[in-house]
Amino acid sequence: MNKEILNTGVQNFISKNLNTDIVSVILKKSTFPRVTNKELAEQIEAKKKCIKKLPTWFGSKNIYYPNKLNIEQCSSEMAAGFKARIVSGKSLIDLTGGLGIDSYFFSKKIEQVFHCEIDGKLSQIAGHNFEVLGVENIDLISTNGIEYLKKSNQIYDWIFLDPSRRNDAKEKVFLLSDCTPNIVVNIKSLFEKSNNILLKTSPFLDLSKGIEQLQCVKEIYIVAIKDEVKELLWVLNKEEQRGITIRTVNIKPNEEESFNFIWSEERDTVPNIGPPLKYLYEPNAAILKSGAFKLISKRFNLDKLNEHSHLYTSTKLIDFPGRKFKINGVYNYGKKELKSLNIKKANIATRNFPESVATIRKLLKIKDGGEDYLFFTKTSNERNIALLCEKLPLK
Repeated sequence: MNKEILNTGVQNFISKNLNTDIVSVILKKSTFPRVTNKELAEQIEAKKKCIKKLPTWFGSKNIYYPNKLNIEQCSSEMAAGFKARIVSGKSLIDLTGGLGIDSYFFSKKIEQVFHCEIDGKLSQIAGHNFEVLGVENIDLISTNGIEYLKKSNQIYDWIFLDPSRRNDAKEKVFLLSDCTPNIVVNIKSLFEKSNNILLKTSPFLDLSKGIEQLQCVKEIYIVAIKDEVKELLWVLNKEEQRGITIRTVNIKPNEEESFNFIWSEERDTVPNIGPPLKYLYEPNAAILKSGAFKLISKRFNLDKLNEHSHLYTSTKLIDFPGRKFKINGVYNYGKKELKSLNIKKANIATRNFPESVATIRKLLKIKDGGEDYLFFTKTSNERNIALLCEKLPLK
């Protein structure tokens, strides 16, 4: 950590050059004697990535930024703030502290937070930024979190882990056994230090696989931000669990969509299947990740178009956690019939359909965009159809 970067002149240069081409910054004549152009470029790149992801960091003076990869891998403030709503108590140890975004938000809910980070430089950067942000209840431990925990005599209210999802070749991985640290082989020793574990995993991890490999899963939070699944959060508890609660949340700028259920409910539910009616519904990304395809039909009293399509319909418009459309036409899938509609531009989506969006666009010569929405899917008797729809407002 080069503290010369924190000098006023350097900080002003970084702020003024956020939109400057990085290559030109690197190649220009050295501006500061004890700060290299490469360091300046790294700070500019990293700070720019924080504009929307980490607005508190971006908006604070004298923040020291790590390389852009650390920024890309850390939680957003929106996601970290949601995590903090899950935990409570007097003590929490973050075994994979990183830049400290999660620890920062945990510190607003927990009396004492312990931030473990094996990378000494990153630990130092996190500590500096905590000081800038006025945080006083986070202890910095620059070492391997798992090894520190094994040697510790303290019992914590919560343990948090966000295992690294990159292998030695810096390639992305998502299986629990491929992540570092390996939660599966360490879970017994973790439960010796706390009754409660909060684990963040890849959004691509299969829920069934995770439940199978992890012990004592109490809750799974599927967190989407603006309809894109960002995190899976697993609450593990020592006590015997009679049913696993799945909690889905889609965080939007002015609202949250939530849908919760017990894992076994989906398996035991029989959905209503029916033809397209007046309105069409598509669940948000968090619900689709949860696999609650039959439950959506039951809970909202909607008909499912096809067992495998995950599109729903009704005669009356309802409040729904996802996108809503008015169906203006139902058509057999065929070039002649669809050409007669004379649609030049539309938003096209396929659900359980044999042809790709690209193939359909080429066949019908329809450009992307506009006010019309075309859903290509199957009916209950496996007939290929196209639904011409208009998108309805959220409220």
